[in-house]
Amino acid sequence: MSINNSMSTVITTDVQPLADVMLEPLVRATLLEDLGRAGDLTSNLIIPAEDRADLHLVAREPGVLAGLDLARLAFRLMDDGIVFQPLLRDGARLKPGDVIAAVQGPARAILSAERTALNFLGHLSGVASATARIADVIRPYGTRVTCTRKTLPGLRMVQKYAVRVGGGSNHRYGLDDAILIKDNHIAVAGSVKAAVERARQGAGHMVAIELEVDTLDQLQEGLDAGATVILLDNMAPDMLREAVNIVDGRAVTEASGRVTLESAAAIAQAGVDYIAVGAITHSVAVLDIGLDVAIGEGGV
Repeated sequence: MSINNSMSTVITTDVQPLADVMLEPLVRATLLEDLGRAGDLTSNLIIPAEDRADLHLVAREPGVLAGLDLARLAFRLMDDGIVFQPLLRDGARLKPGDVIAAVQGPARAILSAERTALNFLGHLSGVASATARIADVIRPYGTRVTCTRKTLPGLRMVQKYAVRVGGGSNHRYGLDDAILIKDNHIAVAGSVKAAVERARQGAGHMVAIELEVDTLDQLQEGLDAGATVILLDNMAPDMLREAVNIVDGRAVTEASGRVTLESAAAIAQAGVDYIAVGAITHSVAVLDIGLDVAIGEGGV
Protein backbone atom coordinates (compact mmCIF):
# COMPACT_ATOMS: atom_id res chain seq x y z
CA MET A 1 0.00 0.00 0.00
CA SER A 2 1.38 3.40 -0.95
CA ILE A 3 0.08 6.51 0.79
CA ASN A 4 1.74 9.87 0.32
CA ASN A 5 1.47 11.99 3.43
CA SER A 6 3.34 15.29 3.32
CA MET A 7 6.08 14.56 5.84
CA SER A 8 7.24 18.20 5.79
CA THR A 9 4.21 19.06 7.91
CA VAL A 10 4.76 16.25 10.41
CA ILE A 11 6.55 16.77 13.72
CA THR A 12 7.08 13.66 15.84
CA THR A 13 7.69 13.39 19.55
CA ASP A 14 10.14 11.41 21.64
CA VAL A 15 7.59 10.77 24.40
CA GLN A 16 7.87 7.15 25.51
CA PRO A 17 4.68 5.27 24.56
CA LEU A 18 2.72 3.49 27.27
CA ALA A 19 3.16 -0.28 27.33
CA ASP A 20 0.32 -2.39 25.94
CA VAL A 21 -0.05 -4.16 29.30
CA MET A 22 -1.00 -0.79 30.84
CA LEU A 23 -3.47 0.11 28.10
CA GLU A 24 -5.22 -3.21 27.45
CA PRO A 25 -7.52 -3.21 30.53
CA LEU A 26 -8.87 0.23 29.61
CA VAL A 27 -9.39 -0.64 25.94
CA ARG A 28 -10.92 -4.01 26.75
CA ALA A 29 -13.37 -2.48 29.24
CA THR A 30 -14.39 0.16 26.69
CA LEU A 31 -15.03 -2.45 24.00
CA LEU A 32 -17.09 -4.52 26.41
CA GLU A 33 -19.13 -1.46 27.36
CA ASP A 34 -19.97 -0.94 23.69
CA LEU A 35 -20.61 -4.59 22.80
CA GLY A 36 -23.00 -5.10 25.72
CA ARG A 37 -24.59 -8.53 26.05
CA ALA A 38 -25.25 -9.41 22.42
CA GLY A 39 -22.37 -7.91 20.46
CA ASP A 40 -22.64 -5.68 17.40
CA LEU A 41 -26.13 -6.50 16.10
CA THR A 42 -25.86 -4.16 13.12
CA SER A 43 -22.56 -5.43 11.73
CA ASN A 44 -23.31 -9.07 12.52
CA LEU A 45 -26.65 -9.00 10.71
CA ILE A 46 -25.66 -6.87 7.72
CA ILE A 47 -22.05 -7.82 6.95
CA PRO A 48 -21.31 -11.39 5.78
CA ALA A 49 -18.77 -13.13 8.00
CA GLU A 50 -16.29 -13.59 5.16
CA ASP A 51 -16.27 -9.94 4.03
CA ARG A 52 -13.08 -7.95 4.43
CA ALA A 53 -12.51 -4.20 4.56
CA ASP A 54 -9.70 -1.81 3.69
CA LEU A 55 -10.09 1.44 5.60
CA HIS A 56 -8.05 4.50 6.54
CA LEU A 57 -8.00 6.60 9.69
CA VAL A 58 -8.03 10.16 8.35
CA ALA A 59 -7.62 13.56 10.02
CA ARG A 60 -10.44 15.98 9.21
CA GLU A 61 -9.02 19.04 10.94
CA PRO A 62 -5.63 20.36 12.07
CA GLY A 63 -4.24 19.14 15.37
CA VAL A 64 -1.71 16.93 17.14
CA LEU A 65 -2.07 13.16 16.99
CA ALA A 66 -2.24 11.13 20.21
CA GLY A 67 -3.71 7.77 21.19
CA LEU A 68 -2.59 5.67 18.25
CA ASP A 69 -1.74 2.65 20.43
CA LEU A 70 -5.20 2.61 21.97
CA ALA A 71 -6.77 2.62 18.52
CA ARG A 72 -4.47 -0.23 17.46
CA LEU A 73 -5.40 -2.25 20.55
CA ALA A 74 -9.12 -1.69 20.00
CA PHE A 75 -8.89 -3.38 16.59
CA ARG A 76 -6.48 -6.11 17.74
CA LEU A 77 -8.56 -7.08 20.78
CA MET A 78 -11.66 -7.26 18.60
CA ASP A 79 -9.94 -9.60 16.13
CA ASP A 80 -6.25 -10.40 15.96
CA GLY A 81 -6.66 -10.91 12.22
CA ILE A 82 -7.00 -7.14 11.71
CA VAL A 83 -3.83 -5.56 10.31
CA PHE A 84 -3.22 -2.06 11.69
CA GLN A 85 -0.56 -0.14 9.78
CA PRO A 86 0.35 3.23 11.37
CA LEU A 87 1.53 5.82 8.87
CA LEU A 88 2.22 8.58 11.40
CA ARG A 89 3.35 8.66 15.03
CA ASP A 90 1.83 10.24 18.10
CA GLY A 91 2.99 13.84 18.11
CA ALA A 92 2.46 14.37 14.37
CA ARG A 93 1.08 17.78 13.48
CA LEU A 94 -1.95 16.87 11.41
CA LYS A 95 -3.59 18.70 8.56
CA PRO A 96 -6.99 17.82 7.05
CA GLY A 97 -6.74 14.79 4.81
CA ASP A 98 -3.65 13.26 6.43
CA VAL A 99 -3.93 9.46 6.52
CA ILE A 100 -3.02 8.35 10.03
CA ALA A 101 -3.22 4.58 9.66
CA ALA A 102 -4.49 1.82 7.38
CA VAL A 103 -6.82 -0.82 8.84
CA GLN A 104 -7.41 -4.06 6.93
CA GLY A 105 -9.13 -7.31 7.82
CA PRO A 106 -12.49 -8.83 8.78
CA ALA A 107 -15.09 -6.15 8.10
CA ARG A 108 -17.41 -7.04 10.98
CA ALA A 109 -14.66 -6.78 13.57
CA ILE A 110 -13.29 -3.51 12.17
CA LEU A 111 -16.71 -1.88 12.27
CA SER A 112 -17.37 -3.19 15.78
CA ALA A 113 -14.13 -1.66 17.10
CA GLU A 114 -14.44 1.57 15.10
CA ARG A 115 -16.15 3.73 17.71
CA THR A 116 -13.88 2.67 20.56
CA ALA A 117 -10.80 3.39 18.45
CA LEU A 118 -12.10 6.77 17.30
CA ASN A 119 -13.24 7.80 20.77
CA PHE A 120 -9.76 7.28 22.19
CA LEU A 121 -7.99 8.76 19.19
CA GLY A 122 -10.23 11.83 18.93
CA HIS A 123 -10.23 12.63 22.64
CA LEU A 124 -6.52 12.15 23.25
CA SER A 125 -5.63 14.05 20.08
CA GLY A 126 -7.88 16.83 21.41
CA VAL A 127 -5.89 16.86 24.66
CA ALA A 128 -2.57 16.92 22.80
CA SER A 129 -3.80 19.66 20.46
CA ALA A 130 -5.04 21.90 23.28
CA THR A 131 -1.76 21.39 25.13
CA ALA A 132 0.31 22.17 22.04
CA ARG A 133 -1.54 25.43 21.40
CA ILE A 134 -0.57 26.74 24.82
CA ALA A 135 2.92 25.20 24.75
CA ASP A 136 3.63 26.94 21.44
CA VAL A 137 2.57 30.33 22.83
CA ILE A 138 4.65 30.19 26.02
CA ARG A 139 7.74 28.37 24.74
CA PRO A 140 9.63 31.60 23.88
CA TYR A 141 9.54 32.57 27.57
CA GLY A 142 11.00 29.30 28.88
CA THR A 143 7.72 28.42 30.64
CA ARG A 144 6.04 25.01 30.38
CA VAL A 145 2.38 24.07 30.52
CA THR A 146 1.39 21.36 32.97
CA CYS A 147 -1.82 19.45 33.58
CA THR A 148 -3.72 18.95 36.86
CA ARG A 149 -5.76 16.23 38.58
CA LYS A 150 -8.86 17.59 36.82
CA THR A 151 -9.02 14.57 34.55
CA LEU A 152 -11.91 12.42 33.36
CA PRO A 153 -12.51 9.43 35.67
CA GLY A 154 -10.60 6.37 34.48
CA LEU A 155 -8.64 8.26 31.82
CA ARG A 156 -5.96 10.02 33.88
CA MET A 157 -3.06 7.85 32.72
CA VAL A 158 -3.79 8.28 29.02
CA GLN A 159 -4.77 11.95 29.30
CA LYS A 160 -1.47 12.72 31.01
CA TYR A 161 0.30 10.81 28.26
CA ALA A 162 -1.47 12.98 25.67
CA VAL A 163 -0.37 16.12 27.54
CA ARG A 164 3.25 15.00 27.18
CA VAL A 165 2.71 14.27 23.50
CA GLY A 166 1.41 17.83 23.07
CA GLY A 167 4.58 19.28 24.58
CA GLY A 168 3.34 19.72 28.14
CA SER A 169 4.52 18.42 31.51
CA ASN A 170 2.69 16.24 34.00
CA HIS A 171 1.72 17.39 37.47
CA ARG A 172 1.25 14.73 40.14
CA TYR A 173 -0.66 11.63 39.09
CA GLY A 174 -2.59 11.29 42.34
CA LEU A 175 -2.72 12.12 46.01
CA ASP A 176 0.14 9.74 46.81
CA ASP A 177 3.09 10.96 44.72
CA ALA A 178 3.49 14.57 45.89
CA ILE A 179 2.16 16.96 48.52
CA LEU A 180 0.05 19.93 47.45
CA ILE A 181 -1.09 22.11 50.35
CA LYS A 182 -4.18 24.06 49.30
CA ASP A 183 -6.32 26.69 51.01
CA ASN A 184 -8.53 24.16 52.84
CA HIS A 185 -5.47 22.36 54.21
CA ILE A 186 -4.16 25.68 55.52
CA ALA A 187 -7.51 26.56 57.06
CA VAL A 188 -7.68 23.27 58.93
CA ALA A 189 -3.99 23.32 59.94
CA GLY A 190 -4.30 26.88 61.23
CA SER A 191 -1.54 28.56 59.20
CA VAL A 192 0.77 28.18 56.21
CA LYS A 193 3.72 27.62 58.55
CA ALA A 194 1.98 24.85 60.47
CA ALA A 195 0.83 23.07 57.31
CA VAL A 196 4.25 23.13 55.62
CA GLU A 197 6.13 22.11 58.75
CA ARG A 198 3.83 19.15 59.38
CA ALA A 199 4.27 18.04 55.78
CA ARG A 200 8.06 18.32 56.04
CA GLN A 201 8.14 16.29 59.23
CA GLY A 202 6.20 13.40 57.74
CA ALA A 203 7.26 13.34 54.09
CA GLY A 204 10.18 11.37 52.76
CA HIS A 205 13.08 13.20 51.19
CA MET A 206 11.89 12.23 47.68
CA VAL A 207 8.45 13.83 48.06
CA ALA A 208 7.98 17.37 46.78
CA ILE A 209 6.01 19.83 48.90
CA GLU A 210 3.98 22.34 46.91
CA LEU A 211 2.13 25.21 48.55
CA GLU A 212 -0.76 27.08 46.99
CA VAL A 213 -0.80 30.79 47.85
CA ASP A 214 -2.92 33.71 46.79
CA THR A 215 -1.10 36.51 48.66
CA LEU A 216 2.51 37.61 48.85
CA ASP A 217 2.44 37.27 52.64
CA GLN A 218 1.50 33.59 52.30
CA LEU A 219 4.26 33.21 49.75
CA GLN A 220 6.91 34.56 52.10
CA GLU A 221 5.64 32.42 54.98
CA GLY A 222 5.74 29.32 52.79
CA LEU A 223 9.27 30.00 51.59
CA ASP A 224 10.46 30.50 55.16
CA ALA A 225 8.83 27.20 56.15
CA GLY A 226 10.59 25.30 53.36
CA ALA A 227 8.06 24.73 50.57
CA THR A 228 9.86 23.49 47.45
CA VAL A 229 7.20 24.44 44.88
CA ILE A 230 4.96 27.50 45.03
CA LEU A 231 1.60 27.51 43.27
CA LEU A 232 0.64 31.13 42.60
CA ASP A 233 -3.14 31.02 42.33
CA ASN A 234 -5.27 33.57 40.48
CA MET A 235 -2.62 36.30 40.46
CA ALA A 236 -2.50 39.03 37.83
CA PRO A 237 0.70 39.22 35.73
CA ASP A 238 2.12 42.16 37.73
CA MET A 239 1.63 40.30 41.00
CA LEU A 240 3.08 37.14 39.48
CA ARG A 241 6.18 39.08 38.47
CA GLU A 242 6.59 40.37 42.01
CA ALA A 243 6.10 36.86 43.40
CA VAL A 244 8.77 35.45 41.08
CA ASN A 245 11.17 38.15 42.27
CA ILE A 246 10.46 37.25 45.90
CA VAL A 247 11.07 33.55 45.25
CA ASP A 248 14.34 34.41 43.50
CA GLY A 249 15.09 30.82 42.52
CA ARG A 250 14.52 29.33 45.98
CA ALA A 251 11.54 27.28 44.76
CA VAL A 252 9.85 26.21 41.55
CA THR A 253 7.03 28.59 40.59
CA GLU A 254 3.73 27.56 39.04
CA ALA A 255 0.82 29.81 38.05
CA SER A 256 -2.80 28.66 37.95
CA GLY A 257 -6.34 29.98 37.82
CA ARG A 258 -8.58 29.93 34.74
CA VAL A 259 -5.68 30.17 32.32
CA THR A 260 -6.69 30.55 28.67
CA LEU A 261 -4.79 30.55 25.40
CA GLU A 262 -5.23 34.32 25.32
CA SER A 263 -3.85 34.90 28.83
CA ALA A 264 -1.04 32.33 28.78
CA ALA A 265 1.62 34.53 27.15
CA ALA A 266 1.21 37.36 29.69
CA ILE A 267 1.47 34.86 32.54
CA ALA A 268 4.59 33.29 31.03
CA GLN A 269 6.18 36.73 30.59
CA ALA A 270 5.99 37.16 34.38
CA GLY A 271 8.73 34.54 34.65
CA VAL A 272 6.99 31.53 36.20
CA ASP A 273 8.41 28.07 35.55
CA TYR A 274 5.09 26.36 34.88
CA ILE A 275 1.49 27.23 34.07
CA ALA A 276 -1.12 24.72 35.28
CA VAL A 277 -4.16 24.38 33.02
CA GLY A 278 -7.01 22.07 34.00
CA ALA A 279 -8.92 22.73 30.79
CA ILE A 280 -6.44 20.78 28.64
CA THR A 281 -7.82 17.59 30.17
CA HIS A 282 -11.31 18.35 31.49
CA SER A 283 -12.76 20.58 28.76
CA VAL A 284 -11.10 19.84 25.43
CA ALA A 285 -12.93 19.39 22.14
CA VAL A 286 -12.52 16.10 20.35
CA LEU A 287 -10.26 16.29 17.30
CA ASP A 288 -12.26 15.16 14.28
CA ILE A 289 -10.78 11.91 12.95
CA GLY A 290 -12.70 9.49 10.77
CA LEU A 291 -12.48 5.92 9.50
CA ASP A 292 -13.03 6.01 5.75
CA VAL A 293 -13.05 3.47 2.94
CA ALA A 294 -9.63 3.52 1.29
CA ILE A 295 -9.86 5.42 -1.98
CA GLY A 296 -9.38 3.14 -4.94
CA GLU A 297 -9.46 0.04 -2.76
CA GLY A 298 -12.06 -2.61 -2.19
CA GLY A 299 -14.02 -2.44 1.04
CA VAL A 300 -17.40 -2.30 2.64
